[in-house]
Amino acid sequence: MTTTLRPDGAEEAAANDGRTRRWHIMVNGHPVGGLRTTAWPRDGFCPGEISELEVSEGRRRGRGTVAALAAEEVLRSWGCTRVDVTVPAEAEAGLRLAHALGYTERMRNMAKPLTELPQLPPELTDRRIGPDEYPHWEREAVANYRQELIDSGLGPDEATAKSENDHRRALPAGPDTPDTALRRLVDADGNVLGCVWVALRQDRLPDGRPLAWVMLVEVAPDQRGRGHGRTLMRVAERECLTAGVHDLGLNVFSDNDVAIALYESLGYRVTLRRLSKPLL
Repeated sequence: MTTTLRPDGAEEAAANDGRTRRWHIMVNGHPVGGLRTTAWPRDGFCPGEISELEVSEGRRRGRGTVAALAAEEVLRSWGCTRVDVTVPAEAEAGLRLAHALGYTERMRNMAKPLTELPQLPPELTDRRIGPDEYPHWEREAVANYRQELIDSGLGPDEATAKSENDHRRALPAGPDTPDTALRRLVDADGNVLGCVWVALRQDRLPDGRPLAWVMLVEVAPDQRGRGHGRTLMRVAERECLTAGVHDLGLNVFSDNDVAIALYESLGYRVTLRRLSKPLL
């Protein structure tokens, strides 16, 4: 039995100047499934992704493994230096396949349905990050995100480009970007304890409901370990409910055990796992 990929239509443009193509998984000339490869060329690096992988005929025969390896070759020929896969939380077979192929979990998506408007501790309040504060906040946010990316395994150049590009796309109008909440948490003396950034309509759920996303939650270094991360998440949830959004999601790096424990204690549950491996 020979497993190969055959194009399922022409190559298409992807978001952010990328390229994408859908493929049939073929066994001896017979289609048994499909997948998609996508690449996003950027300054100095080119991450790729394998998605929509499904074997519809003859499962448990190694066809998914061979197809994924063939997809990696496609991405390598497109100049990709890293490949990512996304595995739904309930897809245990997909997670086993990714691990067997050498992928390492880098990040988790977690989400929570929102019902009750949370209250803040009486001695704390929050305020908007306005135009005067925004440039300083942005510099710190980009630098901190870059370091998180490096700590998760990305190279310095890749982390720099991704951090700058992600912020530029997500906040095109700075603090005045529509459907965006940028808030600082302060105590009774006006000391800044941390900040939170929420995209209030980042995506839509399958039933059409809006999904908000925590883009950043950061506690000041000298204020950590005092429960302010929990309070900032309450600020995020309040902003969502005030805007009429009842579902909130977030990304967390898989090695951040403290943050994962916090989110789980607040009722957030894993929805997706993101895994990567270098293409040598």
